Parts: sequence; C-alpha cells; structure tokens
Amino acid sequence: MIDETILKILRTRREGYVSGEEICKLADVSRAAIWKHIEKLREEGYEIEASPHLGYRLVHAPDRLIPSEIQWNMKTRTLGRDIISYKKLDSTNDAAYEMAENNCRDGLVVIAEEQMKGKGRHGRHWTSPPKGGIYLSCVLRPDMPPEGIPRITLLAAVSLATSIRKVSGLEASIKWPNDILIHNKKVCGILTEMKAEQDNISFVVVGIGVNVNTAAKALPRGASSIREEMRAAGRDVAVSRVELTRNMLETLDSHYYLLRTKGFGPIIEEWKALSSMLGSRIRVVLHNRTFDGTAHDLDSDGSLVVRLDSGILEKVSSGDVEMVR
Repeated sequence: MIDETILKILRTRREGYVSGEEICKLADVSRAAIWKHIEKLREEGYEIEASPHLGYRLVHAPDRLIPSEIQWNMKTRTLGRDIISYKKLDSTNDAAYEMAENNCRDGLVVIAEEQMKGKGRHGRHWTSPPKGGIYLSCVLRPDMPPEGIPRITLLAAVSLATSIRKVSGLEASIKWPNDILIHNKKVCGILTEMKAEQDNISFVVVGIGVNVNTAAKALPRGASSIREEMRAAGRDVAVSRVELTRNMLETLDSHYYLLRTKGFGPIIEEWKALSSMLGSRIRVVLHNRTFDGTAHDLDSDGSLVVRLDSGILEKVSSGDVEMVR
C-alpha cells in the first residue's frame, strides 16, 4: 500500500518534483522508508528521478497490467471498480466465474499477464504469451433474460473495436459474432459465459483476449497483433497495454450503461458502422449444415440476418461465419 501511495503522490506532480519531506507527511513514512520504497519501485521498472534539493519525480511507468496503473484517472461507473491482477493464470474466465459465484461486485475485472489455458469459442485454445497481450475477464450482472446474452457479446465487440481504433489509429472492424479484425486479420476475440436461472441471468463473464504487441511468430495462422498491423502501416511503435486496457474498460462501461438506459438499439447502429461483413458474401458453418449467402443485417436480438441465394432471409444466432472471396 505504501508503494501505491508514493506512486499516487508522484503522479499528481508528473511534471515536477515532490520533496522528500512532503512525501513523508502525505505517506506517513520516514525518509529512510521512502528511499527503500523508491528503490523497490525502480526494481519493478518505474523510472524515478531523485534530486538532492528538489526531491523525486516520476519519469516513466512500466507497461504493467496492475490495478494501480489501470485505474489511474480511469472514469467508469461500474467496470473496473475492482481489479484483481495475476502474473499467470490458467484462465481469467474460470477465475472470474468462480468469483462471480462467490458474489463479487458487478464490474469486477480479472486480468493476467499470461494464461496457460486461455479459452476460445467451442473449446478452442486462445494463445496467451506473457507481456504481449491483454487477457482479462469482466463480471457483469445485467437485468435481462438468458436469451439476451448475444447482446452482451456484440456490445463488447463494439466497445473493443472502438477502443482499438482510438488508441492505435487503425481501422479495426467487427466480424460476427465476436472477432475484431485489422486488415482482415484477427487481433481480438471475445468469449461470453453465463450462469442463469430460467428467466434471468445471474451473471455474465465476458472474456477478452487482445494481441497487442505480440510478435507474429508467436500467434496462430491467420492472427495478428495491433503492433504488427501498425508496423505494416509504417508505424513501428509499441502500444501501451495499460492505456488500451483503461480505454477498453471505459468504453465497455459506457456501452453497458447505454444498454441499461437506452436499450440495444443504439449499439446495433454502432455495430453496423463497425462491421466488416454487411453486404459481403459469407459462409455460415453450423453444427448440422453449411450454407452460403450475403450478410444482410443484424437483428434486434443480436442474430445475424443472412440473405440466401433464393432470396429468403435466415436468422443465425450461433455458429461460425467465414468471408467468401
């Protein structure tokens, strides 16, 4: 806690120095203790400048996905009020699900630097190498029936595409139902799981995996990372995972509030504007059949409306969709 208190003090004076005497008073520690904690913070990657006559100044913070970094100046109503971070987990979704069953608050976020058993849709594995990506799960407690769960997935997709565009400047787009693409390559996936009674959702866990600075060689075929796509666009710079995580949670929080106050209509319109599919030829792969058609619209319940070659409109509420070139 003292480390976080000292960091908070230094952050409030990011452009100037804070005297040792002032830190002593604000953190209620001795000068010897301050030096000890400053050294500990430096070992963790914080660049802190010390001047005999001026005091201390925070020059640079490491890109660490820990609560104190993510929550600094974060503006949310619900998402991220509680953040629990780990260096390594089997699955953030599994951990968040267990915490939800133990009555954690709406908006809890579980985040890990690395996942050993990252989960994708239909039991697939999500590659989660350390320090390159963002792997987090959010617990939501929306007041809606179980059939409304696709809306949460699409809400998350809209939020993530919007955040990636804002932070990276790249044209991220949505592939129904849960993938975010840049230049037709997958950089982000969403896995939504829930516990529900007959008529109402008890809680939803929204798992999010974003390939941020991950090298292409560490990713499966057909996937990419934000940095790789920025490099392809002529900008070879690392993306701040802390900044992107903070922005993602703020945008998710905004859309979650919008859903609860204005309904799903405004989110549908945003989804359509960000979609990479509408009007394109697609192939729908269901568990019992496969068919081609044109992505026609998004229904009010979150289903994809496909126009078959016969002209018939068919709603698809689950399954995999492939672009047909």
